[in-house]
Amino acid sequence: MPTSVGGYRPLAPSLDKLYNFADCAGLHLILGLNALHRNPDHSWNTSSTLSLLKYSAGKKYNISWELGNEPNAYRSMVGHTGNSTQLAQDYTKLRTLLQSVRYYSRAQLYGPNTGRPRKNALLLLDDYYMDGRIKKVEDFLKTRLLDTLTEQLTKVTKVVNKHTPGKKVWLGGLGPAWTGGMSNLSDTFAAGFLWVNSLGMAAMQGIDVVLRHSFFDYGYTRLVDQYFNPLPDYWFSLVYKRLVGPKVLAVRVAGLQRKPQPGRVIRDKLRIYAHCTSYSNHNYVRGSITIYIINLHRSRKKIKLAGTLRNNIVHQYLLQPHGADGLRAKHVQLNGEKLHMVDNETFPELKPKTLRAGRTIVMPPMTIGFYVIKNINAYACRR
Repeated sequence: MPTSVGGYRPLAPSLDKLYNFADCAGLHLILGLNALHRNPDHSWNTSSTLSLLKYSAGKKYNISWELGNEPNAYRSMVGHTGNSTQLAQDYTKLRTLLQSVRYYSRAQLYGPNTGRPRKNALLLLDDYYMDGRIKKVEDFLKTRLLDTLTEQLTKVTKVVNKHTPGKKVWLGGLGPAWTGGMSNLSDTFAAGFLWVNSLGMAAMQGIDVVLRHSFFDYGYTRLVDQYFNPLPDYWFSLVYKRLVGPKVLAVRVAGLQRKPQPGRVIRDKLRIYAHCTSYSNHNYVRGSITIYIINLHRSRKKIKLAGTLRNNIVHQYLLQPHGADGLRAKHVQLNGEKLHMVDNETFPELKPKTLRAGRTIVMPPMTIGFYVIKNINAYACRR
């Protein structure tokens, strides 16, 4: 659970509440420190940070740390920016500070952090797809937009693999739009196409951790509303976590593997990803496979499973907008039933629809579906 903080003195009561919330929820807190506190020579001013570290150590708060947020945006925020050398020096200084406080001498330090990479890539990538002023639902259906993340991740991983082989890249602060998103758009079903596609793309690129921006109370990219009622991306995330395991499988779809004409790029509106089913889901035995499909077409699409896949029963979890607002809906239905909390603490049962072996999967237009192929005993998913 990452968050950012500013000066120390007004922070202490808020930090207590934040840490207690994370601790009660079983989350680990990664605290982002303010990198804009600068000395006259533009070096990082660490006075408030040292006080914060000592306070947190006194409370025995188990915290990991990060410095700054999207330093490439500092010019628009405060009128100046630092280069990569300065950022490296700041991180070195923070590591020295952590080592000076015994309780945090071995604390995890994450970063550096950046927005969209240009010439240089950093280790914690924040990414937003579009300007928050865009207000067309059709923008969420553009395949070029959905492919943006792959291009950015390719740049980052190439640089990281060259200079620090084996170093992990996290995708932090992912959201559909910057400037807080768009009212009645970033918090609707339509934004889910970007979110689910991002999870699939990140997994294919070997990204272990994807952090969503944000959970609550910031703009319109949040996962819950002001009453803590789940918004569409929350439900997509819940279904994903319940069904999709970390092991990624290769997918080949006949009819989509077309050769582009010279100078053209094929951008398919039918996105298909496959993973081993989550081992933590005890409704499915090891060896099961989860396929998730995004249909951006305005018509229904039929998918036939090939080979041994067609010989097994399939559990369907089809997600569609609920209500008359269509893609602008803020409610989601699963296999035709509206999803809602049973009470303040209880999730609804995610009931699948059983498809007999050999049956063709039918994806309605502009929908997202998860399909668990049961008991297939896939070798890659048994280990």
